[in-house]
Amino acid sequence: MSGWRDLNYQETYVCPVCRHGQIAALTLMDAFACDFCRHIFTGNLLEQSIHVEDSSQPMTWRWNGHTWKAANQLDLDLTIVVWFVGLALVLLPPVLIWLSSHTFPPMQGSTWAWFPTVWISLTFFTHFTFVGWLLAEYYQVPAYVTCKIRLRDALGRR
Repeated sequence: MSGWRDLNYQETYVCPVCRHGQIAALTLMDAFACDFCRHIFTGNLLEQSIHVEDSSQPMTWRWNGHTWKAANQLDLDLTIVVWFVGLALVLLPPVLIWLSSHTFPPMQGSTWAWFPTVWISLTFFTHFTFVGWLLAEYYQVPAYVTCKIRLRDALGRR
């Protein structure tokens, strides 16, 4: 595919969400669907753009003749709130555990002296994983979407 081509309903394109499947026109509709992640898109041929319709997040991509470019403008206020809440969820619980373990430290030579350090580490990594998962869901990270679909297929669910 060396030449520039317009977005039209007769051709197939790489899915901009999962970047694995192909989107093609749905019969008798002005819409596209991905054969891998099964997202449905409405096309605007004049603007050379598609908009995902089956997601709670408003996502739009523009076709530049070769690849998709994200066209949706992120709400900066919401983005800042999401990142601050994520940061608080990752840092606040381990800090509270650290504060309590330093306020009431275990006795020297105790067999459980290692426990606060392990508990702080487990709390941090658990909350970090949870927030990472939420951010991947919120931003629909292509690698995450692909892994989620492959896991669903491996478990035999459609």
